[in-house]
Amino acid sequence: MISFDVRRINHEQAYSTDGACTNWAEGSFSRMRRGEAGHHHHISGAYLISYAQGASFREDRRRQDNGGQFARVVELVGANGPSVDFCGYWQRSRKVA
Repeated sequence: MISFDVRRINHEQAYSTDGACTNWAEGSFSRMRRGEAGHHHHISGAYLISYAQGASFREDRRRQDNGGQFARVVELVGANGPSVDFCGYWQRSRKVA
């Protein structure tokens, strides 16, 4: 199980105390909002975890060059089989015979 160090800040007193701040969380949410307004156009609740995982991947590798990011994606795609969640996604409106 993953655990995280949780710290609380009273913003009436300070915006950063003892190394604790909310900049990472606020930055991530603003990037998700910009992504929705920009290239996603709508984030469906059914696929929210996939959008969040994609945003996390991009956030973790934002300082890596595009070639390195592309190589990592190709490596991951090659190492894994078809997606259980998205296999047949585009054919969802068709009835299976």
